[in-house]
Amino acid sequence: MKKVKITVLKTTLDKELAAEYGAEGLTACLMMKEGQVFYADYAKPDGFCDEAWKAVYQYAFALAHGAAGGLFYYGDWIRKPGVAICSCNDGLRPVIFKLEATDEESEMDYVPVR
Repeated sequence: MKKVKITVLKTTLDKELAAEYGAEGLTACLMMKEGQVFYADYAKPDGFCDEAWKAVYQYAFALAHGAAGGLFYYGDWIRKPGVAICSCNDGLRPVIFKLEATDEESEMDYVPVR
């Protein structure tokens, strides 16, 4: 299993939807910052949003397990092998991520609970 580099590309706010449905004073995500980089494999990286991880995990898992040689969705989504562009599932202020396969081997750094 390889590590996957996750880069925060953009934090957004849909002003029209936020005006209609959002809480007063809603802003773009305050947890994630553009340019932040995380490395993942089988587990959510420290400091990474729980909800965002739920949204991007399947792509990180696929890339960590060798999807780097192919393209997602029959090649009609991303043109570069080993890359996925994903977002969290916040409909008012989604955060956009770039996930990239790396050649860095992953090491289990925790003891599984039984």
